[in-house]
Amino acid sequence: MSNPSPKTEYAVKLVNLTKTYTMGTTQVHALAGVSATFEKGSFWAIMGPSGSGKSTMLNLLGCLDRPTSGEYYLDGKDVSKLNDNDLSDIRLKYLGFIFQSFNLIQQLTVEENIALPLYYLGWSTQRRMERARELGCLVGLEKRLKHRPTELSGGQQQRVAVARALSNDPVFLLADEPTGNLDTATSIEIIDLLKRLNQEGKTIIMVTHEPDIAAHATQRLYMRDGHIQKTEE
Repeated sequence: MSNPSPKTEYAVKLVNLTKTYTMGTTQVHALAGVSATFEKGSFWAIMGPSGSGKSTMLNLLGCLDRPTSGEYYLDGKDVSKLNDNDLSDIRLKYLGFIFQSFNLIQQLTVEENIALPLYYLGWSTQRRMERARELGCLVGLEKRLKHRPTELSGGQQQRVAVARALSNDPVFLLADEPTGNLDTATSIEIIDLLKRLNQEGKTIIMVTHEPDIAAHATQRLYMRDGHIQKTEE
């Protein structure tokens, strides 16, 4: 979050980003001029109480919404003013999502779930399945590739979600409460997996309300009332 040197590379840069919602005659300033940089290869945890702007930040980072004003640079590209179709394309090609509820398709096998984003990118079936098997092994599910989500534990399902998020080799992983539905031991397994991916060079931005989970990130950002309250390493 410090002033960058000319050689520093960023996955994400936000410049005076605002988001205002109109609710009847009231305007709610969910983000009030947020500026931040997230270096490539970093592992950030975003924290804050309900109403702090954390969810709004998540939606903007994930290109699920557009800011009212300001700029959002993703891998050097200003995506803040793109239309819905272009934002969908950015999500598919540049971002990997890990959700609290896993969001797996129950009718598909593990490898089919992992490979699904690649179908929309136009990869051949053979290439998709090869990539899915490679990622399944990476997250320790090489013996579960033909199983369906209902045959897996919660931790194994989240591993599938992590592998799926990696399928398109994203600029960064956006993890939304990735341990929220898991017990303590399984939460640590998933965090250890994310830490290993980060150590191998993947950029991760994680939203969590759990201080013990946030402690595993290398950097933390705290939000309150639409502002960045503080950051720490």
